[in-house]
Amino acid sequence: MKSVTQIVNTISYVLIAFVAISLIVSSIMIGIITYISVLERRKEIGILRAVGASRRNIKQVFNAETVLVGAMSGIIGVGVSELFIVIINAIINLVTEESGMNAYLPVSSMLILIGLSMLLTLIGGLIPSAKAAKEDPVKALRSE
Repeated sequence: MKSVTQIVNTISYVLIAFVAISLIVSSIMIGIITYISVLERRKEIGILRAVGASRRNIKQVFNAETVLVGAMSGIIGVGVSELFIVIINAIINLVTEESGMNAYLPVSSMLILIGLSMLLTLIGGLIPSAKAAKEDPVKALRSE
């Protein structure tokens, strides 16, 4: 039993490492995508600033966009997980011929995962939104 526990713990640590690396990479990618969005929307930023939007308002626009992306990706991820759970439960019930053993994802865990997704995308979008807020309106309007 001791060796089985040690193997399971080792596999758990390896999976945690993979998850941590994927979270870091995904946060960086979200930052890059938001930065590209800032570069492509320079003229919009200039127009917003010209009609009276503050730097804070510009930051809020891009931060809201990243939070919405995070919410949608979290919802899609939880939905795909639920689909896999149904399939895995069917396979387990077919193989073991017992219906008492079912995997499930609690609602509280779903909400935590969606919230974590939103938080990570917000963190990934902070630097690009700050760059968008610092954009000079005159230079932004002349761009393109």
